[in-house]
Amino acid sequence: MTTQIKGPGIFLAQFMSDEAPFNSLKGICQWAAGLGYNSVQIPTSGSSFIDLKLAANSRDYCDEIKGIINQSGLEISELSTHLQGQLVAVNPAYSEMFDGFAPKELRGKPEQRTAWAIQQLKYAAKASEHLGLSSHASFSGALLWHTAYPWPQRPVGLVEEGFAELAKRWLPILDAFEDSGVDVCYELHPGEDLHDGVTFERFLDATNNHKRANILYDPSHFVLQQLDYLQFIDIYHERIKAFHVKDAEFTPSGRSGVYGGYQSWVDRPGRFRSLGDGQINFKSIFSKLTQFGFDGWAVLEWECCLKHPEDGAREGVDFISDHLIRCTDKAFDDFASVATDADLNRRILGL
Repeated sequence: MTTQIKGPGIFLAQFMSDEAPFNSLKGICQWAAGLGYNSVQIPTSGSSFIDLKLAANSRDYCDEIKGIINQSGLEISELSTHLQGQLVAVNPAYSEMFDGFAPKELRGKPEQRTAWAIQQLKYAAKASEHLGLSSHASFSGALLWHTAYPWPQRPVGLVEEGFAELAKRWLPILDAFEDSGVDVCYELHPGEDLHDGVTFERFLDATNNHKRANILYDPSHFVLQQLDYLQFIDIYHERIKAFHVKDAEFTPSGRSGVYGGYQSWVDRPGRFRSLGDGQINFKSIFSKLTQFGFDGWAVLEWECCLKHPEDGAREGVDFISDHLIRCTDKAFDDFASVATDADLNRRILGL
């Protein structure tokens, strides 16, 4: 076993603001490095941190971006197009609510918005290539989510049609990522058509098992769905190419369960928490990912309904570092090994 998970990294989306040091790429990188992080995952939608189109068309610009980050002693783990990926597929029921993710001139224009989102993902493929990255973080978008609970009953063929259309929109994007040698890592997330293992499998079927369709593993979303997040690694480890380290807890009551009763996050049975404050068994997660050879970045995604984000970021450094496993280069019982001897083996077997 020679691979090892890298870390700690931090996703910058929840920390960006109009105040220093969180309002510039240089400032936020210096802040993250000062806490002890080794990499940053960079959001690209409406961000002053990186111009995605320019990054797709200019290696010199990408070298400048890398220079700013490297000067702080950091690397880039991945770029993120979560918001643009969401807009690749939006059911009309959610169109107005998701319009805020698009440029102002595209709001109320769903077809143009979709075309813009698809182009953004294609830019992200080339930008990731120019930056020397191997993985990219995104959402799938959703055409079917409003039918997740089958009442009224779904018409026959609806699910198949939905995934066929989703694949139709994503296949040109996945091909662009193939051309750039980069994996698309879908964060499996409630609200997306790709939200668990079964829906990911449906998408693979619809895309002819496209090699660039992969997974951003985030166990917090599985806790809130009551899915076995450890067995998930056993099943899908070959497709896990990115990792968000985010904690969660699920405490159902006689009044509310998985659906949460339209309550705010702090009152829901399923809540995201800062690392170490929830219920997730990260020791087993890191062990399984290491066992299966995952060598990408362990990236903190802070989302907590109670703790201040800066406290969560500060505590997350040691939490991730303490879970990283330095792989052994020998077996613990090597001292008792016996040289290969065919005759001896046959005698032991009684042959």
